Amino acid sequence: MDLFGRLRRATEAARAQLLATEDAQQTVILTLVSDVASDYFALLQLDLELQITRDTVQSQQSAVKLTDLRLSHGVATKLDVLQAKQVLDTANAQIPDLERQIGQEENAIGILLGNYPQSVRRGRPLVQQPLPPEAPPGMPSSLLARRPDIRQAEQNLIAANAEIGVAKAEFFPQISLTGSGGGVFGRSSLFSSLMSSHSGVWAYEAQAAQPIFTAGALRGNLRLAESQRQQELIAYKQAIQLAFRDVSDALIGYQKYHQVRVEQEVAVEDLRDTVSTSLSRYRGGITTYLEVLDGQRSLFSAELTLAQARGSEYQSLVELYKALGGGWQQ
Repeated sequence: MDLFGRLRRATEAARAQLLATEDAQQTVILTLVSDVASDYFALLQLDLELQITRDTVQSQQSAVKLTDLRLSHGVATKLDVLQAKQVLDTANAQIPDLERQIGQEENAIGILLGNYPQSVRRGRPLVQQPLPPEAPPGMPSSLLARRPDIRQAEQNLIAANAEIGVAKAEFFPQISLTGSGGGVFGRSSLFSSLMSSHSGVWAYEAQAAQPIFTAGALRGNLRLAESQRQQELIAYKQAIQLAFRDVSDALIGYQKYHQVRVEQEVAVEDLRDTVSTSLSRYRGGITTYLEVLDGQRSLFSAELTLAQARGSEYQSLVELYKALGGGWQQ
């Protein structure tokens, strides 16, 4: 007979521990989904950088041929040819390293998906990936309630609180029912006897087991349960604080990376116009190839920076998705 709630509180604690375990599983799933998405966008970013580098190699090969032709006609100098080869050599040197990073990123995604290291099938390239709608203003903080790590901390707190009730109930007598023959009936034997048509007449009496001397063990267990409950309360508050920080960091990151990407697009367009103008001036004999070279170097670097800005923008969206426990949409 659970007169003092010991079994009831123990059941409550066990149920909360089960729910906490399920929330821990959801945390692992959310982290896995986010890691796969993050690595995939990183892979698409590397693909874009490789494509930019190969396009630069192709364009610089044409530039080298142009300067060689001008040299053969006595219009250009040997220095012009060497300067034209500098950007070409720089781009060629980056291709193997980018291919190495792509291969390692594919291996990482394969392991996350439970496969052996292998190539990853691509979808749309990074520049064609649609951005989801911007996060609406005034998102309620209740969205954080679906973060599995917060739910897990909450269930751990519930379990720790119930364990205090179990520890308190240990101070009181534990009541059990016995039959007239003195044997103690378990639940199954008691009910099977009562439901039997041949059970006859039974007499029951209550027996109380009262703890007398425990050398302070009961009080120690109670203090332990209370301290564990305090620990889980601190962990619960900390989980909420960290969740707000994660969301704030992700929102700031998305807003700023978006601005960086937009501004970098403008910079790339300006540099393309600069290179085109410099080439026209060089062909007309107005300037040296050094002016063209400076513009080409800046353009190559700016295009790579734009690719990284695009990748960072998508990465920040993944972080916001994870921080909100699965995004802001239902």
